[in-house]
Amino acid sequence: MAFEVRLAKRAIRDLRHIYGSVNAETSEAAAVWFRGLEAAIFSLEVLPERCATTPERPNLRHLLYGNKPHIYRVIFTINDEAQIVNIAQIRHGARRPLKP
Repeated sequence: MAFEVRLAKRAIRDLRHIYGSVNAETSEAAAVWFRGLEAAIFSLEVLPERCATTPERPNLRHLLYGNKPHIYRVIFTINDEAQIVNIAQIRHGARRPLKP
């Protein structure tokens, strides 16, 4: 059974910021990369447990997208009972770890 993927307001803001920072509006290559990020996020509809837990908090998981040095972390939780994946935020991999 497929999970529903929900994005928190923070995650939506993060996506808008990433879209602007990679210049996806004016660069076809950036637009393709950004669409790949979106596809990776929504791929969590199937088997979200495939992603590792975050080193900072074992109740959170993260999906890594991109190539070094431009890796992004999609931080999320899974509600198995409701079959929902809640995307909390999308962070550049070089940012400081999450606060405990």
